[in-house]
Amino acid sequence: MKLTRPAGLELSKPALAAQAQELGAYLSSLKLKEIQNMMGVSGNLAQEIMATASSWPAAKDKGSALHSFRGDVFSGLQVASFDKKDLLYANQHLKIISGLYGLLKPLDAVAPYRLEMGYKLPYSAEEPYTSLYKFWGDSLARLVPEGEPIVNLTSLEYGRAIVPYLDKSLVISPRFYTYNAKTRQHTSVAVHSKIARGAFAHWLITQRINKISELNNFDEIGYQYEASLSTPLEPAFVCREFMGKGLSVRLK
Repeated sequence: MKLTRPAGLELSKPALAAQAQELGAYLSSLKLKEIQNMMGVSGNLAQEIMATASSWPAAKDKGSALHSFRGDVFSGLQVASFDKKDLLYANQHLKIISGLYGLLKPLDAVAPYRLEMGYKLPYSAEEPYTSLYKFWGDSLARLVPEGEPIVNLTSLEYGRAIVPYLDKSLVISPRFYTYNAKTRQHTSVAVHSKIARGAFAHWLITQRINKISELNNFDEIGYQYEASLSTPLEPAFVCREFMGKGLSVRLK
């Protein structure tokens, strides 16, 4: 995370702030070794994480969820290119899943933390948090409007926190593949797919896509719809030449 906030727009309070406070208190109670084992990090990094957890949520250190998270998906989202109208539209239509905050709107205020959804949590009889999936239950899904289509751009790890509680007939999960000229096969390249998921969200927001029939028109960063690999709920997109390299520090 790198805390950033858009100029001229007020930040909001996360809908599940009370639960986040409960998790924050739990994190700050963990011992150094417990954090090391849970997150698979070095002792030095575990100490940094402990220090961050002990001061969370510092009132002076807040950024917007949309601007503060880092990673390939958010690189593909290209938030820096959004104007004010894009940001306000995103705030109405985009949801961000968080291990600590549950479900966030783009302009919700967040403080630094480290807590991935897939972590297996240390627990005691007083605090039986075996996993964040059990902690959150169906609370994330209850924040999503019922009866409306949902474009699912999550990873499997984060999707597990919400998709099982949604109407499966309304969840559309795009798939992204890269064509391998040597094998003549369509393969899933993790970093490409992450950037593509962000780029798809960018396209939905900036183009104001609001019809399911329009989803197959996505053609950003080299991707094109591929009917032979698609189903109604899992449209597939293939790139022969990946054009999103400049969106990730990992790709040159």
